[in-house]
Amino acid sequence: MAGFVNRENRVPYYQRLFQRHDGLRQWQKTSRSRAILIPYYTLLWGGFGASMYMMTRQVLGKKTWF
Repeated sequence: MAGFVNRENRVPYYQRLFQRHDGLRQWQKTSRSRAILIPYYTLLWGGFGASMYMMTRQVLGKKTWF
């Protein structure tokens, strides 16, 4: 627990970061957000694309991926 006693207070830094009017959404403002959001968006749109692909194939009467 001794490591937390002398730790820098990061609250003012994050308040300035999140209250800055730079046109970005809140979840896009931190330095780690790109590393988290790119895989998330890839899976989100990949799943959406795969669902649309298979729905189209189902309408055409084909029940497999290929």
